[in-house]
Amino acid sequence: MSPLPRIDPEAERATLARVEAVAHRMDRAFRLPGTRIRLGWDSIVGLIPGIGDTLALAPALYIIAAARRLGAPWPLLLKMSVNLGIDWLIGLVPLAGDLLDVGYKANTRNARALRDFLDRRDEARMAQAPEAAR
Repeated sequence: MSPLPRIDPEAERATLARVEAVAHRMDRAFRLPGTRIRLGWDSIVGLIPGIGDTLALAPALYIIAAARRLGAPWPLLLKMSVNLGIDWLIGLVPLAGDLLDVGYKANTRNARALRDFLDRRDEARMAQAPEAAR
């Protein structure tokens, strides 16, 4: 088994923290008073007719670009892109799409998928560490 690429763990976790912060702001920054419903700037900007959902793509694309820089495999990047595409298409439907968009939270899904990937990669690196000492 070939060794996994060496990446500065502190820089990797700092990037993950930025990704999670963007996802939080875009999907869960605010709570509707009197409910457990959380929404973010993605839902608010999405209310702008015609361009709102397209404007919300920029932070979402940042998350995918960060995943690529951190070495996420193509199948994960594809999954993240599909999540983003679904979120964008849902948001294009006037009003009903905006309501559904509050529940889909593609940025949160993508940040969670990136964290899961990085955690699995860290576990694999730690498992390889004793092999390298032999």
